[in-house]
Amino acid sequence: FSAEEIEHYLLPRPELVDSYVVEIEDNGKKVITDFISYYTLPSSVLKHEKIKEMKAAYIYYYANTKTELVKLMKAALIIARNTNHDVFNCLNIMDNKTILEDLKFGPGNGNLMFYFYNYGVQKLAPEEIGMVLVLSLIHISEPTRPERISYAVFCLKKK
Repeated sequence: FSAEEIEHYLLPRPELVDSYVVEIEDNGKKVITDFISYYTLPSSVLKHEKIKEMKAAYIYYYANTKTELVKLMKAALIIARNTNHDVFNCLNIMDNKTILEDLKFGPGNGNLMFYFYNYGVQKLAPEEIGMVLVLSLIHISEPTRPERISYAVFCLKKK
């Protein structure tokens, strides 16, 4: 990735991406040990007298080396609540499944399904998935993309 791409994907942008780091002091130097981010996607609420919009947060990128993942995610949940988000979404892939129950995440009303064009892919359980990259033609599906691209889904299996 170029410096511009890293800046685009990881640095905070108002009303779109929120990014946070955990910083410790090590021998008089400040060192970043952990990182978490989420993106915001507002949705219209139809046919409701009072509520017209719902502000949803979606876990985006994270890396933890010192802070337990459950504590890092709990901090993100608190920050999202304090910035008026109505819901926080997290897929049950990678290591996420290990913390969802502890943090009282409820199951959604459906499953995120993937269709692989021109690939023979074996069936994978959510905990076997190492990474899902969903790229879309419309910015609503992936609001952090710098430009529109062709639709593609990639799924990497954990070892």
